[in-house]
Amino acid sequence: MATLSYLTTTHFDFGALSLVGKEMKRLNVRRPLVVTDAGVVGAGLLARLEEQLNGMEHQIYSSTPANPTEAAVLSALDQFSRSGCDGIICMGGGSPMDLGKAVALLAGNGGPLARFEPSSGGAKLIERICPIIAIPTTSGTGSEVSVGAVIILDDGRKATFASPKLIPAVAICDPDLTMSLPPQLTAATGMDAITHCIEAVLSPVVNPPAEGVGLDGLWRGWRNIESAVKDGRDKEARWQMMMASTEGAMAFVKGLGAVHALSHSAGRLPNLRLHHGTLNAVFLPAVLRFNRDSARDKYERLTTAMNLPQGADLADAVAERNAQLGLPAGLSAMGVAPSMMEDLVRFAELDLAGRTNPRQLTRGDFETLIVASM
Repeated sequence: MATLSYLTTTHFDFGALSLVGKEMKRLNVRRPLVVTDAGVVGAGLLARLEEQLNGMEHQIYSSTPANPTEAAVLSALDQFSRSGCDGIICMGGGSPMDLGKAVALLAGNGGPLARFEPSSGGAKLIERICPIIAIPTTSGTGSEVSVGAVIILDDGRKATFASPKLIPAVAICDPDLTMSLPPQLTAATGMDAITHCIEAVLSPVVNPPAEGVGLDGLWRGWRNIESAVKDGRDKEARWQMMMASTEGAMAFVKGLGAVHALSHSAGRLPNLRLHHGTLNAVFLPAVLRFNRDSARDKYERLTTAMNLPQGADLADAVAERNAQLGLPAGLSAMGVAPSMMEDLVRFAELDLAGRTNPRQLTRGDFETLIVASM
């Protein structure tokens, strides 16, 4: 069992779920709210967690939407408060983890959520966060070790909240929980992790240790994603993909870039409910072409990590990998129409992730990237 002490304490290996009771005792959590979703419940993973809780009193919130909303946060917060909960266990992919973080934020500091947005200095207002235990069941978001949470606010914006205080007190990464993940979701979440690693490396923020972690995560993810998709019972591939996911989030303390600004914007479209990792995979080739001349030295390092010949076109390599994994060829295949352009650009311009893109973005640039990704 590996215990990683980077940003937070992360227990990592098959069987790590057995440590949840020990960690609750260490954190003095006696009545947690378990934040999860219907997919986790249906897959029998919540039942496995409850076995480890060994009769301990707890509450369950399992109505997390695919893209968590402010309304869902308030619903879970009401359950947390009424039940006298003193901690949160997030179990699932990025959506339950982000929702759980937002509940912890409001439980300790009051609302509304919008006042904590980093763009207005809101991170300084965060004083107290109840203990969070994060248990990922996918290998993509890395939210179990990240500083952020992404929530669709009532005004329609998909807002990012970021603070070191939002990093869970402990992460329990058990690759066994991903073994039943279907191929399409394995592919989408895996490309999410790979995108995190790539955008973190390309961010101009100076943080060489985080950049090194991102390159290692990319090395693992790029080599193992096809095996994990082809055979979900491949334990080695599942271990490597979960590590790539965790490392991706460790790395993006440097920030992200245009891919995430665009994905956050498209992910807030209420009628489509688009998967974040799939959107990242679709936007990544166009953004790699756009950024190439702004970070050529880093592109060489990315090329090496991906085991590609020097001078290879990274955008082409990603597009080919997307096709091999059965991911959509473009936004139009996901239901995104040209008529949505103005709305997509408006919210992409506002997104925090775009601020750490290696090349400055204009409104016209966002339009060009969307057209290229159609």
